[in-house]
Amino acid sequence: MRKIQLILPILLLAFATSCKSNNKPQPKKQKENVVFSFTYKMVPEIKPGAQNAKVYLPLLQGKNVGVVTNQTGIVTVGDDGNPKAKADGGKAISVVDFLLSQHVSVTKIFAPEHGFRGTGDAGEHILDGKDTKTGLPIISLYGDNKKPKPEQLSGLDVVVFDLQDVGARFYTYISTLHYLMEACAENNIPLVVFDRPNPNGSIVDGPILEKEFTSFVGMHPIPVLHGLTIGEYGKMINGEKWLKNGIQCHLTVIPCLDYKRTMDYSLPVRPSPNLPNDQAINLYASLCFFEGTNVSLGRGTNKQFQVYGSPDLPDTGFSFVPQPNEGAKEPPLKGKTCYGEDLSAVPKVTQLELKWLIRAYTNTKDKSKFFIPFFTKLAGTKKLQQQIEDGMTEDEIRSSWQKGLERFKKIRKLYELY
Repeated sequence: MRKIQLILPILLLAFATSCKSNNKPQPKKQKENVVFSFTYKMVPEIKPGAQNAKVYLPLLQGKNVGVVTNQTGIVTVGDDGNPKAKADGGKAISVVDFLLSQHVSVTKIFAPEHGFRGTGDAGEHILDGKDTKTGLPIISLYGDNKKPKPEQLSGLDVVVFDLQDVGARFYTYISTLHYLMEACAENNIPLVVFDRPNPNGSIVDGPILEKEFTSFVGMHPIPVLHGLTIGEYGKMINGEKWLKNGIQCHLTVIPCLDYKRTMDYSLPVRPSPNLPNDQAINLYASLCFFEGTNVSLGRGTNKQFQVYGSPDLPDTGFSFVPQPNEGAKEPPLKGKTCYGEDLSAVPKVTQLELKWLIRAYTNTKDKSKFFIPFFTKLAGTKKLQQQIEDGMTEDEIRSSWQKGLERFKKIRKLYELY
């Protein structure tokens, strides 16, 4: 306060002096052009691990390489064929094509759920085949076996894994990674993971999976949203000894460049047929619970994972009719008018949202038919269904997750790269 009292008279004196001097005639000044100069700090473009070729090419050259990838495994290159940022004119090509152009001996391609081209339905049996462009054999890891057989790995010196994950426990690319790591460990084959940003990387939320509910849509004791990149996740699988008999894989992660997990990241291609845009990817974990109910989440429309509805919900002015399309040859509730909500314009969520699931359950006419057994697999626990049926609020349900989430966050910290 004393400082203010001292400064105020000085300011008043300066002002008076200035006014007095301004009464004097001033010399005429020539007109001046004032140019303001600003310095902008350019934010570098996020570079997935596949762009970090100088690091991984020496690990692959002179070896027989298998590649686990799909349409999300891309490298942006310039006219000279070397990695180049998209902002600088880089064009996207398949990681397989890029490796071949760099004289890497790729001998086999392995494909996850949805296939090498990423067009198969969710859960659709994917057959082995041949890539028409390169002539390389494609071995399905979502067909007769989800874990590579020793004979399928025969002749390989190293395996590359390049798939875009979305940060949710039931998104099956992390399950494919688990089985691949296990097979590589058992056959003494090194695995190189090209890391990619997690578009939901700052969110850690949801119930922790309980061991008795382990399945291909939930293999590890983690929350629904784990907040890790797929490279970090591989490090966690190894470090926590989640592979069979506690074996560990010889794992190398090629990190992303100019990336922090708090950054927004828009995927350059859809990671699977029913995640067409950023909104669907952001809402995916929250709406995927509807797969375990009698409610449609928009498969068979052009707003997959951005709407929900059912014939058993009241007509509130919004409806849709699921019809067969790419990625949904036989969508749930095909041909039936579904009433519900359009979420395609809601603000970005920053947590696992339960409000739409609870609202749909509350408004369903026959609640005994709302849940189906698959819901427990998705939730990783029986408790969530019981909590909703018992009428618990979202806040009450969320509070029941907190101890498990705090334990997980401490473990997660050990494997963070960004």
